[in-house]
Amino acid sequence: MTLDETDKTLLYLLQEDSSQTTKQLSIKLGLSVTAVYERVKKLERENVISRYVALVDRNKVNRAFVVFCHVKLVQHTKEYIAKFEQQVAKLDEVLECYHVSGDYDYILKIYVANMEEYREFMVTKLTTLQHIGSTHSTFMIGEVKNSNIITA
Repeated sequence: MTLDETDKTLLYLLQEDSSQTTKQLSIKLGLSVTAVYERVKKLERENVISRYVALVDRNKVNRAFVVFCHVKLVQHTKEYIAKFEQQVAKLDEVLECYHVSGDYDYILKIYVANMEEYREFMVTKLTTLQHIGSTHSTFMIGEVKNSNIITA
């Protein structure tokens, strides 16, 4: 699907605040309400827009401690990879998990309340997963940029 400038602007506006009404968007875009509605529906049909979400302030839900945990598996077999990914996807503390190249196999982004809760998570959940060879944790000191807006 090729996006024109209006589609790109519409995507930006929706990423800034998806609760805007079609009327509000139509005023900002200089289009009719119907035209905006049709563009949004087209973007949804083409899965350019996959879903709408509410962004939650992690500090207000007792998840202010952010950890990036690098995980190395003992072997890189298809079975070990599939099992690890299946298990890690079930952990509520893990908000993001990426299979990566380099010294480690995965990077996990983990949100917990504090260091004690992270230790408990490591001891009772993460290190009990099968096929983990080693882990390396890095703790967030400060947030420089955190954006969910993808420019088209």
